[in-house]
Amino acid sequence: MYALLRGAGCPWRAIRLLVRQPVLWRYVAIPVGLNLLVGVVLYTTLLLAGFHLIGVLVEGWPPWMAWLLRGLLVIALFVALGYLLVRFGVVLGAPFYSRLSELLEERLRGTAPASPPITLTGIARDLGRAMAFELKKLLLALAIGLPMLLLHLIPGAGSVLALLGGLALGATLACLDFFDPPLERRGLSFRAKLGFIRRHLPASAGFGLVCLGLVSLPLLNLLTVPVCIAAGTIFFCEATAELPAK
Repeated sequence: MYALLRGAGCPWRAIRLLVRQPVLWRYVAIPVGLNLLVGVVLYTTLLLAGFHLIGVLVEGWPPWMAWLLRGLLVIALFVALGYLLVRFGVVLGAPFYSRLSELLEERLRGTAPASPPITLTGIARDLGRAMAFELKKLLLALAIGLPMLLLHLIPGAGSVLALLGGLALGATLACLDFFDPPLERRGLSFRAKLGFIRRHLPASAGFGLVCLGLVSLPLLNLLTVPVCIAAGTIFFCEATAELPAK
């Protein structure tokens, strides 16, 4: 239980750390601006369409079942929109998040594997690596998520099981997103990054669920991606036992 709570507390420690480090704010402000543009497009186009689709899906169900199913589907809609926002935000902000994570690790440990300076060539290279990483995460999400859709064929309980499975998948993807900068600096493969998450359960589960919740909250998630990136670096430093847990 302590490990679970320690992982869940990383975003709050990240906020305190960022507030005390004004030199890092520019690596937060630029990605937040990009997230704002992406968020406006996503929420103005997909949110209303999602609510309409949910209304169609619950039509004809018994009232109590329709109420429960509507609530679960609304949660799933916000999680899905948060997932899309993070996908675009992480790719577009990759060079800035990488530098933010590196500077944080230097402050926490005194040293960190160096990232190349931010240049047009470096930005293009970082975007290419980020897109390749996103493709692998998409394949993972499809390989696990599509079979879970079959659970909806089971009346009532199937939707609940599918939601729980979706939360577990979402938490795993959140860990991959926000642990990535320090892991990528060490040249770890996609499989090795998944192994890092597995080895540090249940702390990584607590971290992933809290970050998934933060990036699923409308409007607030425009600000929380950089916080979660910082939190992932704090988690990495603590998990590798080179930074005392606070």
